[in-house]
Amino acid sequence: MKRDLALIGLAFLSLLTSGYPQQTVDDACSVQILVPGLKGDAGEKGDKGAPGRPGRVGPTGDKGDMGDKGQKGNVGRHGKIGPIGSKGEKGDSGDIGPPGPSGEPGIPCECSQLRKAIGEMDNQVTQLTTELKFIKNALPSPAAVAGVRETENKIYLLVKEEKRYVDAQLACQGRGGTLAMPKDEAANSVMAAYIAQAGLARIFIGINDLEREGIFVYGDRSPMQTFNRWRSGEPNNAYDEEDCVEMVASGGWNDVACHITMHFMCEFDKENV
Repeated sequence: MKRDLALIGLAFLSLLTSGYPQQTVDDACSVQILVPGLKGDAGEKGDKGAPGRPGRVGPTGDKGDMGDKGQKGNVGRHGKIGPIGSKGEKGDSGDIGPPGPSGEPGIPCECSQLRKAIGEMDNQVTQLTTELKFIKNALPSPAAVAGVRETENKIYLLVKEEKRYVDAQLACQGRGGTLAMPKDEAANSVMAAYIAQAGLARIFIGINDLEREGIFVYGDRSPMQTFNRWRSGEPNNAYDEEDCVEMVASGGWNDVACHITMHFMCEFDKENV
């Protein structure tokens, strides 16, 4: 290899001398002949260069074969609680369980007084239950009833609904009664106390002279006897239109016009309730 390079150098030198006029010794000394030197040893590896610019995106490759199924992952977090479902159908009744153990014997006592008190309470409950049933059946709105009052033969019902005399009478009759008729002092006193306890000033009662002026009869058309509780100066048929009767809280009576509206009291025979 070194021999070949030397021959090439001599040939190049001969070409230079043959193609130009001969020069002097001084000129020859000034000529620089460039002859490739011998190949040096390999240098050290240089530093890594900066990354080049990204190349263009290549075409999509063919879809590879499906890989093996991976291992099952960890359980995820619980999700939100869903809405409550609709109520299911009632299940079948279970079997009857075995009877429980017998209890300890009770303590002996004198129960005669206790039985008597219980019996009285049962009677009161029965009476109240009957009254409540009567109220519900007698009127469409029990809330409008100011309780019940009783005598030996009558039940009185004070209705806190304002009606004209004729409508009040029909309301009582439609439920098996009539407008309350105070035919004696005892009945009049019960009715007056009832009105006062209910906090009312006056009510319609079952007395009128609608058929014949000045001849007052009860709501059942029976004639009035000697008993009455007319207030002073009454009845006076004021304005020639007062044919119906009211009772005030003191128990007194007064004739009034039948077309006005006010509360009223019904009476019922106990034997018909």
